Amino acid sequence: MAELLSKSDVARLMSDPSAEARSETAEKIASQFGGGELSDKEREIAEEIFRVMVKDAEVRVRQALSKQLKDSDSVPHDVALSLARDVDDVSLPMLEFSSVLSDEDLVEIVASQDESKQVAIARRESVSEKVSEALVETKSETVVASLVENEGAEISENALQKVVEEFGSVESIQTPLVHREKLPITVAERLVSQVSEALQEHLVTHHELSPGVASDLIMHSREKATLGLITPWSSERDVEQLIKTLQANKRLTSTIILRALCMGDVGFFEAAMAALSKVPLVNARLLIHDKGEIGFKAMYDKAKMPPALFPAFRSAIDVFNEMEFTDEPNDREQFARRLLERLLTQFEEMGMVEDADMEYLLAKFNKIADESQDAA
Repeated sequence: MAELLSKSDVARLMSDPSAEARSETAEKIASQFGGGELSDKEREIAEEIFRVMVKDAEVRVRQALSKQLKDSDSVPHDVALSLARDVDDVSLPMLEFSSVLSDEDLVEIVASQDESKQVAIARRESVSEKVSEALVETKSETVVASLVENEGAEISENALQKVVEEFGSVESIQTPLVHREKLPITVAERLVSQVSEALQEHLVTHHELSPGVASDLIMHSREKATLGLITPWSSERDVEQLIKTLQANKRLTSTIILRALCMGDVGFFEAAMAALSKVPLVNARLLIHDKGEIGFKAMYDKAKMPPALFPAFRSAIDVFNEMEFTDEPNDREQFARRLLERLLTQFEEMGMVEDADMEYLLAKFNKIADESQDAA
């Protein structure tokens, strides 16, 4: 026992009731325990001393114990857990460094303790998928940023999808997420349309995301955002001005026109077709809604729209003309669904479902139907 507590240590503890004396003693014993200097009997005695000290009313005593025991892999589990559940000054070293704490311990602490403790766990040298999942579920920007910055953290694809869904537009999380050594391509694809050009380039070069896929996703996001500028209260002049701007910048593409039409924004479609075909808007509307076979097709061709997409545009106009469209959100959802059903049936009957352009188009419509449902 002499090696554990010297005569002077005992004398001081007996004569000096201060927290400083107990703190220094705790530090000495814990240091010897972690250094492997004690016999089996002495270790048993030290463990009992620890169990007394974790209940000490003075934080500095428990803090000294935590500081010295955080790196020990032989500290008793009950002692480590008691220190890990303590106030921040005591718990944080144990939470970040102790290998004695199990995944079950860490998940329980994540669920029941505050953000500072959650961050300490997120910074551990090794974080399992189970613990990462619990940290993501906190929905704390600070906690999640610490987690994705940690290359030692194993984060499942499902958890990463949740991070993108919740924080995809948050710069403090975007940057470390994009720069993770390994990122599933499904996550990279969702993330690419939300980040800066510099981060997009990193995604393409480091995460097996082809430039073609990246460009398509970026365009998809840009078109969606552009059409979001149009509201039910936008004037005809506002719509025409937007179309002029898009046309001047070579962004009035067949895909953005198709997207607008599929979402029920017929006003945008009419103005866009008028601009591309150089036909007055009033005339364009008459031609577009002509129930015959000649008017719309003539204007479609003059606008130099893709021939392969004509059946989709024709069906969309037919569905629109059949509905009592009031421009309410529910109308738009019904329109997208009815149009999707019409196209699937039409393409099957025409034997066109094997065509690459049609498969691309059908994929787009599926996305549009999902978006309509989410919006509703």
